[in-house]
Amino acid sequence: MKFALAGGLAALFSLAVTAQPATPFKLGTFERQGRTFVGVVLGEAVVIDLAAAHAAITNPASSIAAPADMKDLIARYDNGLRARIAEIVRAVGATRPAYVYAVSALKILPPIVYPTTMLNVAVNYREHDIEMARVRQGDTTQAAPTAGAAPAGTVSAPGIWERAQGDTRWNPFMFIKAPAAIVAQGESVRLPVGRTQVEWECELGVVIGKPAARVSQAQAMDYVFGYTLENDMSDRGGRGDSRFGSDWLIAKNHDTFAPLGPFITPKEFIADVGKTGMKFVLNGQLLQEGTTAQMIHTVPEQIVYASNILTLRPGDVIATGTPPGVGSARNPPILLKAGDRMECSYDGVGTLTNPVVAP
Repeated sequence: MKFALAGGLAALFSLAVTAQPATPFKLGTFERQGRTFVGVVLGEAVVIDLAAAHAAITNPASSIAAPADMKDLIARYDNGLRARIAEIVRAVGATRPAYVYAVSALKILPPIVYPTTMLNVAVNYREHDIEMARVRQGDTTQAAPTAGAAPAGTVSAPGIWERAQGDTRWNPFMFIKAPAAIVAQGESVRLPVGRTQVEWECELGVVIGKPAARVSQAQAMDYVFGYTLENDMSDRGGRGDSRFGSDWLIAKNHDTFAPLGPFITPKEFIADVGKTGMKFVLNGQLLQEGTTAQMIHTVPEQIVYASNILTLRPGDVIATGTPPGVGSARNPPILLKAGDRMECSYDGVGTLTNPVVAP
């Protein structure tokens, strides 16, 4: 087994020497023997301890400081760390130094511990709006689906979202997702006490790379570092009254309601984020399948909207909405129960897997 593992690692690393352009990699945060570190993930199978490799590899020499954590890496990625990571991958080559591990030998932590701000986009797929009409029954504020079309009376939000002439879509809608709700790959989503209408929303997460305030659409993608996954857990049980409409704290922010990860894929390794396929599987059954091409508001538009409300910082995450196929809108509904296993996947970004447990 040791020989087979070493041979597999050698094959992976040999790609790093010859591949042009640079071998695709992902970035994650890991724990081993009580120590937390940022790692470079190759082939979803092995991890280079970035700080240890940086210290050990002196040919080529580097004056760049090793990242303290993922936020620091993101903030300095375009100021030397991108090139240094590529050097380290090449230098490791076909060997297996002591600072290279199998993913299975490490504890995977949330890739960003923790974002300063997490924003989620509500109902950003037309078909999802149509299916959620079943869930909204009795909500007098919007009882019927519009499939993303602007409801009567929609106008611009001055200083935040100016409606272009001929734009028939509704305005973007975002809500805060609490970083305190984050759990990592493989960690359990815990059903809240007394709450029986809990479901999933498999979403692409956009990771911000540098401070973004009042960003233009033409420049929006310059502020993206990469992509991760968020399973936007949702409690459809309501708050027992109708004060102020929807309660996004209850619906979205129970403990463990923000599975995030497993890794971050830098944006240069995703060919077209506007045409990225996704799937969600529950207990082996495919329940969601779609593509980001179905979005109502694109990734650049979401960055424009968010950055005109508050300044986004390196490591902040925008979860971009979910395609149709959620459980509460099905007939009969499919609601989560203890023992379920969720798998949220986006092409090129990875698969985020979490079990469901009782309160």
